[in-house]
Amino acid sequence: MEETMVTQQEQSTRAGKYLTFALAEEEYGLEILKVREIISMSDITSVPKTPEYVKGVINLRGKVIPVIDLRLKFTMEEIPYTDETCIIVVDVNGVEMGIIVDHVSEVLDIPAGDIEDAPEFGASVNIDFILGMGKAEGRVTILLDITNVLSAADLSIANNTAHA
Repeated sequence: MEETMVTQQEQSTRAGKYLTFALAEEEYGLEILKVREIISMSDITSVPKTPEYVKGVINLRGKVIPVIDLRLKFTMEEIPYTDETCIIVVDVNGVEMGIIVDHVSEVLDIPAGDIEDAPEFGASVNIDFILGMGKAEGRVTILLDITNVLSAADLSIANNTAHA
């Protein structure tokens, strides 16, 4: 009984508005409350000795924001940026970071009943960064827990890069 209550409570906290975006052929969603803004691609200043997926930093209205390429973070093939490629500025535990995505789609309001747990892939696959699988408008959207997507190491890199 307690386990059922926790699951229901967990599900209701996952319900809400999600900004959806594409990477390759997949659709992902981020909790809208974590999104600060969406900006077009701009000049990124590279920072030496950072992981390949850390593209560098941008100057956003006088504030230095680290930027990562989500394709590379997810070990997808790197592709040239297009007019649709953009940066989603997110707030993770008080740290602002930019994530590069192929294109932003829309904001979906997904009720708790339309969000399922991520499927189990076995012990060798880490799915901690998946908040759930949203079913909306006849398709499945992978809902990301951006706090878990961006590891403590990424946030440390972000803090160090922003204050360098």
